[in-house]
Amino acid sequence: MAFVSIYTIGRLNHPYDHPSSREFFQVGNEVYRQATKSGLIESFSPEGVALPEETVKGKGSPILTLSVWRNLQSLYHFTYSGQHKQALQDKSKWIEPYPEKHLSYVVWWTAKVDDVSWNEAFKRYNYYIQHGSTAFAFDFKQPFDEKGDRFSLK
Repeated sequence: MAFVSIYTIGRLNHPYDHPSSREFFQVGNEVYRQATKSGLIESFSPEGVALPEETVKGKGSPILTLSVWRNLQSLYHFTYSGQHKQALQDKSKWIEPYPEKHLSYVVWWTAKVDDVSWNEAFKRYNYYIQHGSTAFAFDFKQPFDEKGDRFSLK
């Protein structure tokens, strides 16, 4: 059985102690609770992780997530429904706008939860930036199934 991993990256508009950032983290806690009921298997803390240089550059503080999900459909459904959907609609309140050609996430398949790491996430993200959507690293617009075939999310 394969699992799906997702790495997300963004930057806060304001310092951590700003009321807007505090609201972001409050909403994030509620979204996390929804995720645990929606197919989330594992979530990794970025605390103490050595960030790549391109992640550290910029105005706002980086906001990173790394998680493993039961399957692609549960991740997709979670992303575009409920509290997470609302958070995506409100993200401009909390997160800096993305520069052109910036991808805020990357998805990939993994055979074991233990194979997922921050270094793997950075590698998959950089691969996606250089090569676009492939079976190795992809987005929801051009997904692949666990066998490496193009897949349609509905």
